[in-house]
Amino acid sequence: MTKISSLTADGWYFEDFTVGDVVRHARGKTVGEIENVMFTNLVMNTADGHFNEHKMKDSPVGTRIVFGGITISLVIGLSSQETATNALAELGMDKLRLKKPVLHGDTLYAITEVLETSPADREDAGVVRLRHIGVNEKDEIVFEGERKVLMKRRAFWADK
Repeated sequence: MTKISSLTADGWYFEDFTVGDVVRHARGKTVGEIENVMFTNLVMNTADGHFNEHKMKDSPVGTRIVFGGITISLVIGLSSQETATNALAELGMDKLRLKKPVLHGDTLYAITEVLETSPADREDAGVVRLRHIGVNEKDEIVFEGERKVLMKRRAFWADK
């Protein structure tokens, strides 16, 4: 089943995730040049592909590209209203793939597929395994990756 996110203030609990559901998250984010330069400098990535316009003019892309760490962070962030508001712990990320370069001015959107739900070794939470897909404004896939999250159970946490 495909869902459009509701952007509820209290986020989704473990019980709200159903295997097979696909969620197209409501928010989008246009990636600006300043964000790419600032974040790339912050993490000390000095690759020419992010900073040297002159050198990148002759590349297959023809311009500087956004650092992949930004792409991954933004896609997961765009899904966070539903997938992180009630997270107790990030348990891991796997199979991260950057599928297409993101350029300054591209707008990213997040799609999440629920791959698996399972009980945790504690009564207040369950484990959710998700596939996050990032697409640009042309609906081209730029990122795919899996994430495992320990999520609050509504019955235990909703009134706290």
